[in-house]
Amino acid sequence: MLILVGRVISVRARRQRVHGAEVGVLVVDTDVVRVEQQLLRGDLECPGCGAVLAPWGHGRPREVRGDLGARLFLRPRRSRCSGCRVTHVLLAQAVLPRRLDAASVIQAGLEIAARGMGHRPIAGVLGLAEGTVRGWIRRFALRAEDVRRHFTVVLVALADEPVVPEASRSPLADAVSAVVAAHRAAGMKWAGVNTVSRWEFAGRAIGGGLLACACAPG
Repeated sequence: MLILVGRVISVRARRQRVHGAEVGVLVVDTDVVRVEQQLLRGDLECPGCGAVLAPWGHGRPREVRGDLGARLFLRPRRSRCSGCRVTHVLLAQAVLPRRLDAASVIQAGLEIAARGMGHRPIAGVLGLAEGTVRGWIRRFALRAEDVRRHFTVVLVALADEPVVPEASRSPLADAVSAVVAAHRAAGMKWAGVNTVSRWEFAGRAIGGGLLACACAPG
């Protein structure tokens, strides 16, 4: 079983109530050893109150569809704040909250949609259900303007001579262009960014909420 957990790479958290308890979601990378070492040493801090995060078991196992029909099996690490007592699920950057498909698969679908293709042919290309792809596009379209603004700010902050993408055929396409441009600028500034896909970069930069309409980017 492949367990995707790792060090925290975004202090942005998404919170929800589960059986009356507050639960946060932190986007992490896939370095299993490093996150365990950090948790055991008390190096990870709660993004809410700044207190130390401690190991707190694991979340439920789940299966995620990857590229070319691959299956990823993961069991997210959980931690609990020693101060505010909020539980944080450490979610790998390769996936998005409450999605059955990997971030790279969703990236492909949204980038094809940005070129004007509808959800039915996209579903055929990716070998997925039409309703699944339609759901991605609808969710992302609802957030498109927020995403465009957020990553335009990131682009301007990171690039020495930022070139903001011109408006195109749709808000969705504009949002995708902003993500691509910000990822390119980040890759030029920090070499390690080039090792992750655009949508993994975007997911951790926005706290995993690319398709979660209720979670506005910071």
